[in-house]
Parts: sequence; C-alpha cells; structure tokens
Amino acid sequence: MLSNKHFISLKDTPKEDIMKLIETGLSFREVLERPVKKVPTLSGKNILNLFFENSTRTKMSFELAEKRLSADVTNFSASSSSLNKGETFRDTVQNIQVMKIDCIVMRHPSPGSSLQLTNFVDSIIVNGGDGCHEHPTQAMLDVMSLYEKFETFKNLKVAIIGDILHSRVALSNIYALKTLGVEVTLCGPPHLIPIGIQDLGVDINYNVDEVLEWADAINVLRIQRERMGIGLIPSVREYREVFGITSKRIENLKKEIVIMHPGPINRGVELDGDVADSDNSIILNQVLNGVAMRMSILYHLLSEGDTIND
Repeated sequence: MLSNKHFISLKDTPKEDIMKLIETGLSFREVLERPVKKVPTLSGKNILNLFFENSTRTKMSFELAEKRLSADVTNFSASSSSLNKGETFRDTVQNIQVMKIDCIVMRHPSPGSSLQLTNFVDSIIVNGGDGCHEHPTQAMLDVMSLYEKFETFKNLKVAIIGDILHSRVALSNIYALKTLGVEVTLCGPPHLIPIGIQDLGVDINYNVDEVLEWADAINVLRIQRERMGIGLIPSVREYREVFGITSKRIENLKKEIVIMHPGPINRGVELDGDVADSDNSIILNQVLNGVAMRMSILYHLLSEGDTIND
C-alpha cells in the first residue's frame, strides 16, 4: 500500500513510498527476464488507458505493465469518442466509471486534469502526464534506473538539461530526486528555466560544460521544435552548439558520466546519436524499467495483499 489512493504527483510523495516502488520495480524487472513474463496479481481488475494526447512509449509501457499483471485492459481513443459530439469531459468519465473501472491511467494536455478527475469518479487515478505539469511515472522509472546503476542516492549529483519550463518530466524528477536527497542542477536557455524554481532546492548553471564536469548523471530533455516557431529557440544549430550534449563534449570529459533521456530523442539537437548509443547511455534501460516501474505502481495501488509471484 502507498500513502495515497491515487498516483498523481510526486510533490508530497514520501521517501518511503518512492523506495518501496523502486524495490518492487526491481523485483518486477526479474519477472520481465523470465520465459513467461506474467504474474496473476491483478487478475480480475479493470484498467482503462484514457489518453487525450498522442503517446508511443508511455501508452505502450502502461499497456504492457497492465497485461503482465494479468489485468483486463481497455484503451480509450479521444478522437473517436463522444467528446467529438459535444459530450463534456465529466460526462464521458462518469459514463466510463459506471462500467466498473478499477483504475484509470490518464494523459491529458491540461495541467491538473488528473487531480480534477478524482472529483468525478471513484476509480484509482494514475497520472500519465498532465500538460506541462507532471509526469510522475516517468520520474519514477528515471530514479529506479539511477538506483539500479549507482546502487545508492547518497552523494549523487544529477543534472537536468534542456527546456525545463515546458517539461512535465523535469518537475516530477526534481520532486523525486530532492526527496531522495540527490543534488540537482538545472541547465538550459535562461528563458526556458522557470522563475523561482530554485525554491525547490535546485541549482542553476547555464554553462553546460561546467555542468557535465559536476554531474554523475545527466537527464537530457527533448527540445520541442514547435518552440522554435515562436522564437524561444533561435535554431537547431545554435541550440546544439550552446547546450547540446555532443560527442566532442563527452570525449573532452575527464570522467565517466551516465546519459539519460525520457524520449523521444531529437538526434543531433539536444543529444548526438553516438552519445545516445554509447556505453554511457542507459536510455534503453529506462524504457525497460518503465514497464517494471509501472507494474510496481499498479501493484501497490490495486493489489489486495497478494505477493508478486502469487
């Protein structure tokens, strides 16, 4: 059991819950290595994936996690729903609720939408990303990947590099990392770092080379090309030159550094392809851990005392 019924934000999630989820996630990693990658833990539970935004990794990861736990899974497509006929969001989810859904995993473009959903339904809610606000399951798989690599959070230094302002991944990572006692530095264009974010206990450094020398691991955020159209980023070439994690920058380091990215990657923009594919990168491991961590989250929210192997 976790401290909260829902999994919506990492802002007030206690350290004990985060470590419990990591430890269970590592156990589910072992399940995923078996010939039969499935346990009956959530057999009979009904889970709805309610996605109002396009998603590849997150949606597939949740669906695999749910099926590996033997849950009954339904996928909702907003584009073909009654929302296009004028039905309100509230009516849509309340109609879904009466079909006896135990858990709703929702991604929505509006910040706070997952919390709002808890006012309309009795189902357990998991936030799959709400606008530019939070993406707590992504942050959990990130910290699990760090723990798997370093085996501790003590004295760990992590940098988050890129468009912090528009990133739901960044905020959730900051909450989780600071709760775990990790030192965090943010790096990116000044106008893409939120005003006052230092209040969360993070440092800011606009010199990416200094940040690379300081950090044990970096989490590189995707530069959203649509931002260029409104002048927030001058050009791909200029961004790469100033803030890109290039092969040359990594080669010039006097130490090893762990490379992370939540995906999708703009190769040759925020991260060079050979850096993403290097031995320093744990990006594909993050993807695998995404399934295991989401299994862990769903298990703790929905299981009724069953052990993982039951």
